[in-house]
Amino acid sequence: MSHSFPNHPPEPDAAVRLDGVTKQFGAHVAVSDLVLAIPRGSIYGLLGPNGSGKTTTLRMIMGILRPDRGSVTLLGDDSNGSARQRVGYLPEERGVYKKMKVIEHLEFLGEIRGMTRAIARQRAMTWLERLGLLRWIGKRVEDLSKGMQQKVQFIGTVLHDPELLILDEPFSGLDPINQNVLEEIVRDFHARGTTIVFSTHLMDQAERLCESVCLISRAEKVLDGDLREIKRRERSGAVAVDYDGDAGWLHGSDVDAIEHTASGVRVQLRDGGDPQALLQAAMSAGVKIRRFEIVEPTLHEVFVRHVGDETAAEAGLPSPHEGTGGAA
Repeated sequence: MSHSFPNHPPEPDAAVRLDGVTKQFGAHVAVSDLVLAIPRGSIYGLLGPNGSGKTTTLRMIMGILRPDRGSVTLLGDDSNGSARQRVGYLPEERGVYKKMKVIEHLEFLGEIRGMTRAIARQRAMTWLERLGLLRWIGKRVEDLSKGMQQKVQFIGTVLHDPELLILDEPFSGLDPINQNVLEEIVRDFHARGTTIVFSTHLMDQAERLCESVCLISRAEKVLDGDLREIKRRERSGAVAVDYDGDAGWLHGSDVDAIEHTASGVRVQLRDGGDPQALLQAAMSAGVKIRRFEIVEPTLHEVFVRHVGDETAAEAGLPSPHEGTGGAA
């Protein structure tokens, strides 16, 4: 039975909507009162450290788990029944039929999705060629490396050309080259209007791909929304500077931290610090400024800012200023 929540009106353009969703396992709260609206046609990142509740959330979206409270609406269907046939889901726990030959495995998955064997084979061959697996089609899946098995599982996930693609830590276990290939495929699906939801603890990857994000920590939503708007809203006095001259002007009272970069320095101002005052200090010191730019925070920095250094450290994430120091 669906529940209505007056603080979250229906959004017809949402591919997935979660209203006050909570899930517990015994005394452990895995997801707490989660409210989300994932825009249709977007690349949406569900971000946070391992153990924050991302996988549990995706399993509730797919109907594998039922929320203890709240409701899930998937592609306009709050029963999650027929809508799941229009979804491609790649779970975090990789699983393939290892004794089957690669092409037989993919034909079988296509038939489960309602395709004829001929159409499933045709689509599988196209994907196998794109992912460099054509010469393995007659091999048993168990004879492939783990990375190749993961690519076969991904093909099975997208073989039916889903309207919604849900990927749980899809880049885990892939080398950098195959990560780039998968990113390209994600962008191709996005260009065709597919809604893509993926979970990751890799903030830089999400920053490259996502239009909208939800940051989760300790089972609770920290913030969510359009990524550009979040970063604009979260600006807090970080300045990128490339200059020639003495560095003494960088040690003013408004400067909280200094990070040396390949193109100069990144200066983090204290709360209330004025970038214009920093620029004036540079000019007064007689240094030559080649670049002076107020920069947006990284997703990593936004996350740490909201959850605190202690929580970030427990999650294995470094402090945003880790490794920084004063100017030479």
